[in-house]
Amino acid sequence: MGSESKTRKVRLGISVGDINGIGLEVIMKAFSDNRIFDLCTPVVYASSNYAMAYQKEMGMKNFSFNFVKPNAKIISKRANLINCWDGDVKLSLGEETAEGGAYALKSLTAAVDALKKGEVDALVTAPINKHNIQSEEFNFPGHTEYLAKEFDGGDALMFMIADSLRIGVVTGHIPIADVASAISEDKILEKVEQIDYSLKSDFKIRKPKIAVLGLNPHSGDKGVIGKEDEELIIPAVKKAFDSGKLVYGPYSADSFFASDAFTQFDAVLAMYHDQGLIPFKTMSFNKGVNFTAGLSVVRTSPDHGTAYDLAGKNEAQESSFREAVYAACKVYKNRKEFLKLNENPLPITPPSNKKWQSKSKKGG
Repeated sequence: MGSESKTRKVRLGISVGDINGIGLEVIMKAFSDNRIFDLCTPVVYASSNYAMAYQKEMGMKNFSFNFVKPNAKIISKRANLINCWDGDVKLSLGEETAEGGAYALKSLTAAVDALKKGEVDALVTAPINKHNIQSEEFNFPGHTEYLAKEFDGGDALMFMIADSLRIGVVTGHIPIADVASAISEDKILEKVEQIDYSLKSDFKIRKPKIAVLGLNPHSGDKGVIGKEDEELIIPAVKKAFDSGKLVYGPYSADSFFASDAFTQFDAVLAMYHDQGLIPFKTMSFNKGVNFTAGLSVVRTSPDHGTAYDLAGKNEAQESSFREAVYAACKVYKNRKEFLKLNENPLPITPPSNKKWQSKSKKGG
């Protein structure tokens, strides 16, 4: 791909997600506002035949991609589309099909490959269906885990962000029955480290203040309702605090978001997926962003799914996808500035458990 100049705007690689969902719809709607091109240059990975068929089904006549031919230049004032598969694809908007998942994976792998090669600066992913995308190549609960493998991110952090509200989770896409056994003192410390570093490098917060939620009702009521809070979470919070981080808790999850307590912190660490995402989506739906912290690259996504119930009706709201674009650009620039200012920055990935143990041995 050609480059228009040595200095250019953030170039975003974009995967379309499930081809029968609302992914391409929110992409086209977000980039229908030409003002967004002052911030970034989007590069969508799909196929021209698919895009034209989708537009026809949607009746969206007032939008056009710049279809990039091999070795042609990316145009900075347009939404660009690069073919990553040939031929026609049968559209079944609003339906879960095997093709929907297979072509979602083709788009994702093409965008990831471009990111690895430095052809794009950051990645924005439209929603996939976690069921029909499963294959020998993609055997993961979601984007977060797949990208952690592709970019050596270890156990990457799902970090939900919306303005000043930021919520990370200790355990992500796992069954509720497995949550308690998946939580450990070291894992809590690892997630605290990821959040602390991300707040500094990605959000320009010098001294982050982090709240940690309890696992059990009322944070266990001193062991009356479960032992995990007393035996795992409290010791982890103490070790993190003793290491110099402004980490507090555990706070009872049922009341933490009911008051303004959460506004006193730069981020919140929840113990499991729904504990963090239910309040997040309640307060921020249609403007929230899923950011994968702990990776060497920047990836964001809207906070909604494929929305089959809306697909093909031209009713999907693009606000969350647009916020994902804004967030990817902002984080990319913040991180680049942070790395430039810090000659010996901390690693993107969290320290090993042994390092934590050696640092906190005295207070253990």
